[in-house]
Amino acid sequence: MEPLFTPWNNELDIVLRLITVAILSGLIGYERGRREKPAGPRTHLLVGVGAATFTIVSLYGFGSTEAVDLSRVAAGVVVGMGFLGAGTILHSELGVRGLTTAATLWSVAAIGLAAGTGLYILAIVTAAIVMIALRLLRRSIDN
Repeated sequence: MEPLFTPWNNELDIVLRLITVAILSGLIGYERGRREKPAGPRTHLLVGVGAATFTIVSLYGFGSTEAVDLSRVAAGVVVGMGFLGAGTILHSELGVRGLTTAATLWSVAAIGLAAGTGLYILAIVTAAIVMIALRLLRRSIDN
């Protein structure tokens, strides 16, 4: 089986994947930062680009897919985001805060996985749904 990646024809596509996720995750982070939430554009951008990079490396960095279980990277990103998201959730006498920010970080990681595999439409539509949820479904007590 031939390798998935040949540097001469896929470098531009890899750059496009990273730029796509950087823009999408940065926009989501900008919305969170504008509302002065715990994680802003920098954090969201880093999570999205990191997830995409892990995905790209798992797809192309090890040669043939026969030697690597590609789904393990996605599972690892999901678990890792659970820990990172838990760090944004605060419990107090007034209730729980940070759940929406944790969910946006988790969603941005998913967008990174989608863009990292070249599923541009999935990444864009997911980002649009996240933005709609954050802007149109907002409540004054929401995190």
